[in-house]
Amino acid sequence: MQIEDFEDIKYEKEENGICTVTLSRPEIRNAVTYITFLEIYTVIEDMEKDKNAKVLIMTGDPKGDAFTSGGYFKKEMFHKMQKFPEIDLMDIAQKKLCLKMWNFDKPVISAINGMAIGGGVTMPLACSDLIYMAQEAWLGFYFSRRAIVPEFALNFVLPFLIGFQKAKEICYFGKQVHAQEAYELGLINKVLPADELIPYAREQALRLIPPKGPSLSIKLMKKTMHAYFSDILSKTLDLENKALRKLFASKDFRESMDALKEKRDPVFVGR
Repeated sequence: MQIEDFEDIKYEKEENGICTVTLSRPEIRNAVTYITFLEIYTVIEDMEKDKNAKVLIMTGDPKGDAFTSGGYFKKEMFHKMQKFPEIDLMDIAQKKLCLKMWNFDKPVISAINGMAIGGGVTMPLACSDLIYMAQEAWLGFYFSRRAIVPEFALNFVLPFLIGFQKAKEICYFGKQVHAQEAYELGLINKVLPADELIPYAREQALRLIPPKGPSLSIKLMKKTMHAYFSDILSKTLDLENKALRKLFASKDFRESMDALKEKRDPVFVGR
């Protein structure tokens, strides 16, 4: 994929070293697809090659009234995907992108400016160095409601961040976690009024790069902190992919999709 092929995100690069990815499908509340994740992967590759690119900020298009509403699985999306042989449909957990971002040696800041569901929860938690949220934003851990498991190695990352008991409670019951609770749990770094979110994220980004920040030192801190866990993430992602392939063929998953369309509570059977 080439940068000029991007349709799901906006990618901006500034002379000061700040790069910004905006999830930008406002007509579907910034929903994400395999193509979106391929575009983000391409951004990381571009930043790796660009010595002037120092820090990445990720946010959602405010016109979409969301950071992202999660995965988008309409038929037309699968037709478009045929143009991109790089996409592996069996990599449901997004192992390729997750490990790419985990091993990316430049800081990543997520500025969550609205609801974040599915990949909008898992990608920032696994792939960001710093996370800031608008006061009215929230995280939807809705995986059990859809009869699936989380992706982006959240099955390791979430218990690691907040402990097994709280992580299981959140995931088992498909909880919605608002910004202040996310902060109190230690999932994010700061809660801000919506109009202060991006200015604050940019201010912090500038503190990470010269002349204010020692970028080489920060690069090696990140590399050292992340190195031990790379194999654990890889194994977790393999297990997530195995589980998701099984669950997508389950009766409970089909029931969850029917219930979503019919706007009712699902009736699960455990198969």
